[in-house]
Amino acid sequence: PAMSRPICNHYAELLSSTAAAAGRDGARVSGAVHCLVLRTLPQLPPTYLLNHLLAAYARSGRLPLARRLFDAMPDPNLFTRNALLSALARARLLPDMERLFASMPERDAVSYNALIAGFSGAGAPARAARAYQVLLREEAVVDGARVRPSRITMSGMVMAASALGDRSLGRQVHCQILRLGFGAYAFTGSPLVDMYAKMGLIGDAKRVFDEMEGKNVVMYNTMITGLLRCKMVEEARGVFEAMVDRDSITWTTMVTGLTQNGLQSEALDVFRRMSAEGVGIDQYTFGSILTACGALAASEEGKQIHAYTIRTLYDDNIFVGSALVDMYSKCRSIRSAEAVFRRMTCKNIISWTAMIVGYGQNGCGEEAVRVFSEMQRDGIKPDDFTLGSVISSCANLASLEEGAQFHCMALVSGLRPYITVSNALVTLYGKCGSIEDAHRLFDEMPFHDQVSWTALVSGYAQFGKAKETMDLFEKMLLKGVKPDGVTFIGVLSACSRSGLVEKGRSYFHSMQKDHGIVPLDDHYTCMIDLYSRSGRLKEAEEFIRQMPRCPDAIGWATLLSACRLRGDMDIGKWAAENLLKTDPQNPASYVLLCSMHASKGEWSEVAQLRRGMRDRQVKKEPGCSWIKYKNKVHIFSADDQSHPFSGTIYEKLQWLNSKMLEEGYKPDVSSVLHDVADAEKVHMLSNHSEKLAIAFGLIFVPEEMPIRVVKNLRVCVDCHNATKFISKITGRDILVRDAVRFHKFSNGICSCGDFW
Repeated sequence: PAMSRPICNHYAELLSSTAAAAGRDGARVSGAVHCLVLRTLPQLPPTYLLNHLLAAYARSGRLPLARRLFDAMPDPNLFTRNALLSALARARLLPDMERLFASMPERDAVSYNALIAGFSGAGAPARAARAYQVLLREEAVVDGARVRPSRITMSGMVMAASALGDRSLGRQVHCQILRLGFGAYAFTGSPLVDMYAKMGLIGDAKRVFDEMEGKNVVMYNTMITGLLRCKMVEEARGVFEAMVDRDSITWTTMVTGLTQNGLQSEALDVFRRMSAEGVGIDQYTFGSILTACGALAASEEGKQIHAYTIRTLYDDNIFVGSALVDMYSKCRSIRSAEAVFRRMTCKNIISWTAMIVGYGQNGCGEEAVRVFSEMQRDGIKPDDFTLGSVISSCANLASLEEGAQFHCMALVSGLRPYITVSNALVTLYGKCGSIEDAHRLFDEMPFHDQVSWTALVSGYAQFGKAKETMDLFEKMLLKGVKPDGVTFIGVLSACSRSGLVEKGRSYFHSMQKDHGIVPLDDHYTCMIDLYSRSGRLKEAEEFIRQMPRCPDAIGWATLLSACRLRGDMDIGKWAAENLLKTDPQNPASYVLLCSMHASKGEWSEVAQLRRGMRDRQVKKEPGCSWIKYKNKVHIFSADDQSHPFSGTIYEKLQWLNSKMLEEGYKPDVSSVLHDVADAEKVHMLSNHSEKLAIAFGLIFVPEEMPIRVVKNLRVCVDCHNATKFISKITGRDILVRDAVRFHKFSNGICSCGDFW
């Protein structure tokens, strides 16, 4: 036994040295030493050596071997039990941890620290707090001394209080830290600063920070994070500038915090300073600064940072790659986003979602659906955000068939209750003209947020259902849900489409006065539309002259369109001149002025305007309509003869025309901008793209289903009138989604009330 003592000490030293070797290496050394112990020691090894062996197994992840060794030990002591207890806590084996703790004949601070850490690490901070209360109550004694909480105990309790968001518990723990004499330690000070900041008690966080002596960089970083989280940017900047030593986390914290507070330009400045000082930049820094570039649509800066990621070999990092896809998407460089995405060697759900969202943001809904399918083939299961994003793309495409399939997927996958998915489905059915289904889904939701209400309000507004829109909006306010700018666009457009001028004006003022929303171009356009549609063109002109800035191209085009309808040449010319200044390549000014002159038979002016278009190389967007049938999109343009069933379609149109004439239909040739005979104008009207699409739908879409047509331009007066007659003659519901709104034609009546 005397000779074995040095050997045991040697083995204990070997096992202690394995503490730095984690995983496979540590397990290999521990196993080798264990074999030596069994082979060279004639008698049972002493407890202290077995304790070293058990601790080495536990640290290297060989928990089953550690437990087997513990069970075989004849005389385990407090150290033995604490070693296994800590291992069980790290492995989150809470029932085993609790059983061992309950069986311990004595416990010290290490025992309680392991228990508290185990509960906290497993996401059970309330149980950690109860364990701490037991420690304070039991007044356990080890080796004649009372067991007191240590710095580790108090640090763990601060984090538990922070996780619970319990201000009262947090303050109690802080008082105990001071009473125990740990107030000057950064080990407890940093968690206290973080805890108070997360609870919104930034004054308390600052007081703890200011009272700490010998602050380290961790404390500074924690304080800056807390200040930025509470939107105290100037104070955070002051702490940052006061630091003598900054690490990469300090700089990244500033870049991230400024970005999250909407100060993307300042974040870029900080990033430039960071780069100039040669500070190491990691994936989190790149992620934050690329987010800032995306928010600013700063594509040039984004490209420079992309080049930087390539130089530093971060371009293949999955986190950075996803951020690059998002940045390029927000900068409207969708092909660059696609190129980055395709080059990524490893993709996760975040990468795929970034690409799907990017396609949706850039009006590439079909590509979003295609990439979603590719993601599924790759074995990646969608989460609620991914599924909601692809459903939103279907909504923008007005593709109810594919959207309904994703609805089924949401039900099967269990993602339907998530508010992200539910909101996307309400939007889908609203944008696809199934407002009843949208409202039913809305009613089935257990909880509604701002997006839910806005989706339904906007859906009713697109249908021109002003009363329902305003009733919903008022109900939303009564429920205490705060509307945003998008909600008011829906409400104002509903008032506009129903001619409710006074009501719309009242909502516009309320938006600013009661809800503090600064009007954007879309809000001003809604007001111009409100006055113009109602024929109050002078009021529209006065409203524009009082605006803090000039309308955008859509606002001027809206006024010009109303002038064409009302035949007001004076205001129309003023609107056209301003539209040309705002957007010289916009064909709307030429087309609408041509229409106004054509309606008065002023064909020389029409010819002059067309020459101006040719000289400036301005091209009018050709009108087209499309209808989806059996997952295939059928696109038609005026006088289209290219469709495989073209003969059958034109036969159907001829039959419809004869039936319509019998019912009293009279072609409206006012929208034909050519100096030709009326008979030729009637012929040109009869072959408009939406009529061809409707004829196709009547032939192929089953009678029990509505016909859904989408048009890229506004429906002309004649097609609108003709579609009413077609719905009455055929007994079919026809939904037409044009560039402005939805029209649901049923039994000779349109949902817009002929006001569009």
